[in-house]
Amino acid sequence: MNVLTDNFSTFGDGFLGTVELTVYASVLALVLGFLMASFRVAPVGSLRVFGTVWVTVLRNTPLTLLFFAVLLGLPRFGLVLPFKVFAVLALGCYTSAFICEALRAGINTVPRGQGEAARSLGMSFGQSLGLVVLPQAFRSVIPPVGSTLIALAKNSAIAGAFSVTELLGTYRTLSELGYNIVWTFVWIAVGYLIITLAISALFNALERKWGVAR
Repeated sequence: MNVLTDNFSTFGDGFLGTVELTVYASVLALVLGFLMASFRVAPVGSLRVFGTVWVTVLRNTPLTLLFFAVLLGLPRFGLVLPFKVFAVLALGCYTSAFICEALRAGINTVPRGQGEAARSLGMSFGQSLGLVVLPQAFRSVIPPVGSTLIALAKNSAIAGAFSVTELLGTYRTLSELGYNIVWTFVWIAVGYLIITLAISALFNALERKWGVAR
């Protein structure tokens, strides 16, 4: 227990760092995922191609490689930002590809006639998608989106290898101080468990309120 009590501030900083990464990257992933899902079902061919390339490239790129590309590659082109911002960009962009596919799968569950009826009433593509199709699709994508964001929270551990303060990275500090590495990892695991259970509880509540009845 002394591993936690003696280093509570260290664990606290790492825990808050992981929470911040998760929250900011989740917002970015949801925004980009929604945008790419809209592109993938858009009537404009160039938008569909862009969305397809985005998803294909990011889903088939190892996340660690993407971290290297963003955190070490972008500064070579003159874009210098705090490492935490780069980490949010890497996590958010990577996860957006999976959010996009979850949303697109939900859109495909909505009968095609719904969109056609909306357009027959004079709605534009954006209006029919935002007002008719997506509200119905949202009900069916709550569980997969929640699972994707839980994976994002765990993937944030990679950021610690790039000098970003997060939960897993605390083990290096405590190991150097001579603390038991097994108990260090136990408390780190508890921290991740708290975060993932909080996300799971949030999406379970959303599913109970708006989810599709089985």
